Amino acid sequence: MATRVGCCGFPVAREDYFRHFKVVEIQSIFYNLPRMKTVERWRRDAPENFEFVIKASQFITHQPSSPTYRRSKIPNWVQKEDLGAFQWNQSTQMIWQYIRDIVRTLRGRMVIFQSPKSFTPEPKHIKNFKRFFNEIDRSGLILGWESRCPWPHLNQILSELEIIDVVDPFERDPVSGQIGYYRIHGGQSYRKKFSDTDLTLLAKRIKRISYVMFNNITMFDDASRFLKLIER
Repeated sequence: MATRVGCCGFPVAREDYFRHFKVVEIQSIFYNLPRMKTVERWRRDAPENFEFVIKASQFITHQPSSPTYRRSKIPNWVQKEDLGAFQWNQSTQMIWQYIRDIVRTLRGRMVIFQSPKSFTPEPKHIKNFKRFFNEIDRSGLILGWESRCPWPHLNQILSELEIIDVVDPFERDPVSGQIGYYRIHGGQSYRKKFSDTDLTLLAKRIKRISYVMFNNITMFDDASRFLKLIER
C-alpha cells in the first residue's frame, strides 16, 4: 500500500471528491450513528477501490457532558451513563457492534478513535482503555488512537494493544505503528492554509506507508496539492 491522501469528511460533493481521492475519513459517525441504508448508499455510490476510514463514535470516547453531544442523538437502546471514557459495558458493546457492521458494509479496514483532552492518563482511564481494546472484536481491523493530551509510556501502551498512534506530524512524531496515520489539523482554529514549504516538510516527515488526512478549512485544496507533490 502506498501513501493514501484524503480529507476528514467530504468538503465537496462526493462525486467530485471521488474523482480526486481514493480514501476519506468518515467524520459524521463520530456524532451520530447513521442508518445502515445510508451506509449502504455511501458504499454503492463510491468507486470499487475507494476506501472508507471510520472515525469511531463519541459514545465510546466522550462522556455525555462533552459539548460535542449537542449535535448528537443518543440511541434509545443505550444507557447514557454508560457512555464515554472507553467504558466497557452492554451499551458500548452494542455501539461497537454497530460500528463493526458499518465497517463491514463499507468494506473498510481501519477505525480511528479520538479522545478528548479530559481523557487523561489517570489509573481509571488507563484501566478502561486497556480493557476496552482487549475486549472488543477487532479481527481484521487496523485500529488507531488520537490522544488530545500527553500520556507517559504511550509507546508501551499502544504497542501492547497493537494500536497505531494517530498524530498531527506538525505537532509530534508517532511512537507506535508500522503504518502512519496523520490527521493534519491546521492549528487550533483549523484555519491554516498550508504553504508549499509546509507540504514539502510534511512529505519528509511521514512514514513510507501512511494515511495523510487533512482536517483544516482548506483541506480539499491542500490535500490535492500534497497528493500531486508525493506523486512527483
